[in-house]
Formats: sequence, C-alpha cells, structure tokens
Amino acid sequence: MRIGIWLTEGAWPAAVDAAAEWQDDASEVVLLHVAGGGAAEVVGGAYGGLWGRGRRRDPAASLAAEAGTASTELLERAAARLGRPCQLRSLGGRPERAVTAAADALDLLVVARDGDLSRLGPRSLGPETRFVVDHAPCRVLLVWPGTAPGLGSIPPPPAGPPEPDRR
Repeated sequence: MRIGIWLTEGAWPAAVDAAAEWQDDASEVVLLHVAGGGAAEVVGGAYGGLWGRGRRRDPAASLAAEAGTASTELLERAAARLGRPCQLRSLGGRPERAVTAAADALDLLVVARDGDLSRLGPRSLGPETRFVVDHAPCRVLLVWPGTAPGLGSIPPPPAGPPEPDRR
C-alpha cells in the first residue's frame, strides 16, 4: 500500500501519527508538503505592479528559496516523527491542486483538519483541504489534530416544519 501524508503547518503531527497506525511493514510512505503555497507568485505579481518605484531586486526569488528551506525542514521533522524510511516530496503551486495530483499515485492520503476545530462540521476543513477531500482520486483518511469536539458542538437544525416520523 502506498500511503501519502499531507503535511500542513500546525496539523502535520496528527496526520503523521494517524498514518503510523495504518501502515504496515510493506507500506510505502510518502510525505507531501507544498512549499510556499503560491506566496512567491503573489509577491512577484505585487512587485511587478510596483516596477519602476526604486526596487531593483524581485523579492519573489528569495521568498521561494526560504519556502523551499522551510519545506525541507518540515519534511525532515515529520520523517523523524514517523521513524521509518519514507519518501520526502516538496511540491509547488496551489496546494489543493498539487496534493490532489500527487494523490493520483497513492492508495491512501492522510489529511488533518485545518479549519474551525472548535466544533464538528464542514467548517472544520479549510478551503484547500475541502478541495482535496472532495477531489482526491484515492481513499482519504481525515483526522482531527487533537481531541475532536463533542456532539454538543453540532449546531441545531434549521427552523422549519418538523422532520417526518420515519418509524
């Protein structure tokens, strides 16, 4: 089985720990991280809009280099936590697209929730994670970083006619 673990800042330990529970000795594990998340492209575009205002050096290149270094460090920390041989992949581009494309070569993708973690529900997934969960071409294991909120965190049903008795 080929297991991929999507590492996102803050939630990656939960994803690594969950994957460790599901793997066996025959599993191949791939750690995935998206370097920069498109920030360098945004900075480059902003810099282009300021062309001619005295700046000589495009900051996008240095931001991309720093993002690559941070990605490598995060991948190495996650590999140490996993404690077994694994492949490290630093991806570029839009995170939701890069991870979905990488999932095409996987049997299982482990993803940690990254939205509103104070209650159960769809908002516990950020937009990029929601995209990956909805579009991944493989099975997805979705985990809570920390303890999941109780059922009392589910909002009440909308006001309206009572639900039919389905007995």
